[in-house]
Order: sequence, then structure tokens, then C-alpha cells
Amino acid sequence: MDYKIGTARPEDWARLRELRLDALRDPVARVAFIETYEDGLERSEESWRRRATPITEGGASTTVFAADADGSWVAMLALLDETADGTVPPQLHIVGVYTRPEYRGTGLAEELFRTAVNWAWDNTGAERVRLWVHGDNPRARAFYARLGFTPTGQTMAFPPRPDETEYELAMERPQS
Repeated sequence: MDYKIGTARPEDWARLRELRLDALRDPVARVAFIETYEDGLERSEESWRRRATPITEGGASTTVFAADADGSWVAMLALLDETADGTVPPQLHIVGVYTRPEYRGTGLAEELFRTAVNWAWDNTGAERVRLWVHGDNPRARAFYARLGFTPTGQTMAFPPRPDETEYELAMERPQS
């Protein structure tokens, strides 16, 4: 299948909102997202526009999306900018990963991730890209490992349910 992969812009806010709300209704949302569907519904248009403003234009994050041949958004992830907050090393944090069920297993998610990580290296001073994966999500953990993300040894309680654990995985910037 052919996909267009791009970065969201403020004028894309309605498509971003639609896909995010679908993600929050997905059966795996319980171990994949901190935000609830109800929280997403309450967000204002301005909030969605800010969420769609790329880091390179002053936004706090960059959303990388995939659209199918009809232009419908079918997958996304967001890169949160942690390069200027004193974090050592400067890094981006991948969140909000979602692929519509009918597009899973097609190679799209891998293409989306590779594009996002390359975008990070090309457009920011980040020295690493990191993410957290829920302990009850072995499929995602295996996928991230195939892409080159490795465990850092850091864990944290899953914010909505502190008795559950998340594991940090990271990918270092390649040496030139």
C-alpha cells in the first residue's frame, strides 16, 4: 500500500482529533494511553491546534502521521520536545503511538517510526529518542526492540494505575 507520511500542522487539528479519539476508544488504549476518551473530547479546538504545531515552529511536540491513498489519517505518533528542559542527554519522547487496526501488520508502523526518528535527528539537537512501554504490552515492546530501541533499565509506575509498570526504551543518535 502507498502511504503519505507527514507532520501535522495547526490546520490539521480536526484530523488529528479524529484519529486521537479513535485511538482512545481502541481496546488496547488501557495500556497505551494515559489520556481517556472523555479527556480528549473536552479539549478545545485551540488545544488541538497547539498539539498540531510542530517543534520547528515553536510547538511542544511534532505529530508524524500516515495517510492512506484517500487522505484519511491511519496512523500517528508524537515526538515531545525534551531538548530544552535540562534533560541530559537532550531527547525527544515518543508518545501517542496509534495505528488503525486494519493497518496493523502491514509495515506502516515501522515506516512511521523510521520517518519520525529520522525527523528527530534532522530537525533537533536531540541525542536520543525515548519511549515508555507498559509491562502488559509485550507486542509493542517486541516491535520497539526490532526498530532498535533498547531498555534503559528505568521503570516507573503507570500514572493511571500505579500498581502497573512501564519500561523506558531508548535509541541513541547515530554517530556521524
